[in-house]
Amino acid sequence: MDLAAVTERVRSALGASSGFDKKVKFDFGSVGKLFIDGAAGKVSNEDGAADATVSVDFDDFLKLAQGQLDPMMAFMSGKLKVAGDMGVAMKLQTLFANLKA
Repeated sequence: MDLAAVTERVRSALGASSGFDKKVKFDFGSVGKLFIDGAAGKVSNEDGAADATVSVDFDDFLKLAQGQLDPMMAFMSGKLKVAGDMGVAMKLQTLFANLKA
């Protein structure tokens, strides 16, 4: 799965029922970025100001999205780093649950 496919999948998972109303940016390094504006219901690959920025390897993000990697373990082991509001990152659990479905 490439970045464009992930972006579309996140866009579908975001929906009105996600309860996610913040801005978060996933930084995948050289692969690119995934910007989620929950309040506006928009998902893009643009760079922008976010409430939290999550730096993670793209392959590890795919594992997170598929439920193969526990977010807390990824954070504790340094595979996932959060800059900004940690509370926003915690709210992503609902979104990830929608991605697995």
